[in-house]
Amino acid sequence: MNGNWNLDNLYKGFEDPNFLNDMKNLPIAVSKLVVFAKEVFATTENVAKKLETYIKTMQDFSKYYNIPRYCSLVTSVDSENKEALKYMSQAQLALSEGVVASTLFTEFIVKITDLESIITSSELLKEHEFFLLNIRQNGQYLLSTPEEVIAAKLRITGSNAWNTLYSQLTSTLEVDFDYPDFNDVLTLSEVRNLAYHANADVRKAAYFAELAAYPKIEKSIAASLNAIKGEAITNTKLRGYESILDMTLKNSRMDQKTLDVLIDTMKQSLPLFTKYFKHKANKLGLKDGLPFYDLFAPIGDSNVTFTKEEGSVFMIKNFTDFDPELGEFAQTAIDQDWVDWEPKKGKVGGAFCANLHNIKESRVLMNYSGSFGDVLTLAHEFGHAYHGYALKDESSLNSGYSMPIAEVASIFCETLVCNAALKTATDEEKLSIIETNLQGSSQVIVDIYSRYLFETELVKRRETGNLSVDELKDIMANAQKEAYLDGLTEEEIHPYMWLCKGHYYNAGLGFYNFPYAYGLLFAKGLYKMYLDEGSSFAKKYKNLLTATGKNDLYTVGKIIGIDIHDKNFWQGAIDVIADEIEMFLSL
Repeated sequence: MNGNWNLDNLYKGFEDPNFLNDMKNLPIAVSKLVVFAKEVFATTENVAKKLETYIKTMQDFSKYYNIPRYCSLVTSVDSENKEALKYMSQAQLALSEGVVASTLFTEFIVKITDLESIITSSELLKEHEFFLLNIRQNGQYLLSTPEEVIAAKLRITGSNAWNTLYSQLTSTLEVDFDYPDFNDVLTLSEVRNLAYHANADVRKAAYFAELAAYPKIEKSIAASLNAIKGEAITNTKLRGYESILDMTLKNSRMDQKTLDVLIDTMKQSLPLFTKYFKHKANKLGLKDGLPFYDLFAPIGDSNVTFTKEEGSVFMIKNFTDFDPELGEFAQTAIDQDWVDWEPKKGKVGGAFCANLHNIKESRVLMNYSGSFGDVLTLAHEFGHAYHGYALKDESSLNSGYSMPIAEVASIFCETLVCNAALKTATDEEKLSIIETNLQGSSQVIVDIYSRYLFETELVKRRETGNLSVDELKDIMANAQKEAYLDGLTEEEIHPYMWLCKGHYYNAGLGFYNFPYAYGLLFAKGLYKMYLDEGSSFAKKYKNLLTATGKNDLYTVGKIIGIDIHDKNFWQGAIDVIADEIEMFLSL
């Protein structure tokens, strides 16, 4: 098992003839695509034939998206890689010219009055029915062709550049950490990982060292956030969306009613989590409440650690118990070095999975330190990878799923591993496992709610001008107080949470917070169904994942018998967490 991921199936490096050839051919392919669109969509004759031709053309063209994906993966572990940054910029510029083709196609779709009947005339079109109808539905938010081209080009030197700056500054930030037996200087990822350390003094020292480091980059990051949200606000207004949230909901294939029910359920559950926070404080011997730096403090038998080999074996075994196909998939991914494991300078923080549909593979980034929480994170990211695997035989145009459903497979797999560990654990180990699981649930419900409140206020204020560092810190502090209630001590909250979470720094992904809550609760509901139905559920589960690329969220729910407008469903998922909290209180 290599500690670094292997990207050879994409490209073997920037000198790889395949990479250089694709870079050379990219602008030519884009030019041909634009010429094709201008010729084919000039009239509305032979509509079915034109739609089929465009779908086939886009499937062939999709291979060129390997270029920016490869560059992005390289910079995620080496944020200052000059070649990757150079080629990424070149690829983005070339691809921006292709907006002409997609815009002309959308305009063509909007003009077709009998689209539904035309779709029924072709098997290929029926396969892509949701894709076509969704384009027509979103066509009202289209700019003119010249405007779309300008907007795409400006993003490269606008929000994309600000996002790159954010990644570079946070991944290379040096944190002074003067503590015995540790390096004097740590990366941001390394010092944040110490929040899970068994020693309370280490956790506290790491927290204050982290906060002390942020002023080095806070003004630059605030400028990035202001620029990115400013661009997003301008973009939504020009296109005719009501707000960034409105655009996010439409892109998420989610309606306002679902969001309202979800947020209301989360808000009503906050006192439940306060009980958990207060009991954890008591377990840690704290009389004045739980400070932020002890949110992730291990409880119970915290001496259990997993090497990356041990963590992989544990995950694969429990995946296999649910579905041998899932276990075999995970084993293949580990054997073929799809994972980049440990923290290092220049590597971005956190964890993610990148699904690479064109090569039917994925890559997983970890900042693995050996805790059971890291094993759960590994299972979480492999859930994303399995979602990509379930869609591998779908058309590239049917392989994209919306943000809320993106977290379902990951949290489902995480739940599989957590609950499997509980079955053989001692009481002390159960305490540790259930508490680790509740850490995750509280982050996805309580902290995500605070992030939703923060972004709501951020967008509101950004409408009238830039926000200072102090304003951003105040908004975040107030959001945390409202979400955590009296579960945290007010003196030790985290006013810089807007700086260390990359979800805010993509102009096209506003409100990348509530989708996590949707995914958690939907996955909890699925897991309950699995317990009721047994091994036969595995096939139904994979079919659900396969359907996510060509349905809206309400339809996806109906496929498996869930009404996402029904608050009882969401409350039922909260009740599962409530049972876990009661178990924690009793141990």
